[in-house]
Amino acid sequence: MSAVLNEVSPEGVDAKKQEKIAHENNKLHKRLCRLVGQAIGDFNMIENGDKVMVCLSGGKDSYALLDILMTLRERAPIHFDIVAVNLDQKQPNFPAEVLPAYLDKLGVPYHIENQDTYSIVKRLIPEGKTTCSLCSRLRRGILYRVADELGCNKIALGHHRDDILETFFLNMFFGAKIKGMPAKLVSDDGKHMVIRPLAYVKEADTERYAEVKGFPIIPCDLCGSQENLQRKQIKAMLREWEKKHPGRVENIFSSLTTVVPSHLMDRDLFGFTDLKTDGVPNPNGDIAFDEEPCSTPAVNTISLTQL
Repeated sequence: MSAVLNEVSPEGVDAKKQEKIAHENNKLHKRLCRLVGQAIGDFNMIENGDKVMVCLSGGKDSYALLDILMTLRERAPIHFDIVAVNLDQKQPNFPAEVLPAYLDKLGVPYHIENQDTYSIVKRLIPEGKTTCSLCSRLRRGILYRVADELGCNKIALGHHRDDILETFFLNMFFGAKIKGMPAKLVSDDGKHMVIRPLAYVKEADTERYAEVKGFPIIPCDLCGSQENLQRKQIKAMLREWEKKHPGRVENIFSSLTTVVPSHLMDRDLFGFTDLKTDGVPNPNGDIAFDEEPCSTPAVNTISLTQL
């Protein structure tokens, strides 16, 4: 009799499972809001009175960016406007109706810019070669113009932590530069401020968030179908590192925020030629090489209380 009473009905099992899923989904949303709010605060990305152009590609990351920024806007003690912008590059089979329908339902102001950059890229880039560089330059120029036309002083892109790390290694391996993808920068023409509010967010979280929210994902047939991109090789390398050495990727990302120019070799960043001894002990001198490396603290996780 007691055994029967202790049994849980199938409905009860399903209810508990659904409750657990809902709890995890809520934690994910809170984490994304915290990390995006933190990045905005750390780099002073958004200020009172800003008009932010959120570049919406139809991919998981830009959907997540728009969704989280809309949430934070409701909570923020400052006022800023959001306008979603999609560049329809006239790729074959591009479902042009998907984004307008989604944005209409969302109730957010938006603009669809129609420019046939697809034909330009296909005409100028030989078959099998990487199209990303030219496509990116064309897209960037168009988005800067649209930002001017819409009166937007900030341009928000959906690049996340993994994008930043991949760019860092791409520049190192193939460009011989220690250069990454900053969370905030002034555009090439000096007229626009580009921000990346997802800078602290892992790609795995945007992937899961897209599933939870059911975003209408639009694949990129222009570059997404190229299987041998160097970026994909870097992505695979980082995932393998994280699998075999948990915490390594996080430490690498943290290192981008803690640069010591005196221990590199860039003569423009540090005055090696004018370096003199002064007889004063320096705790950051060569003793650093004698110490066992310790785990680098993760990126400051203090959240923006005002967001």
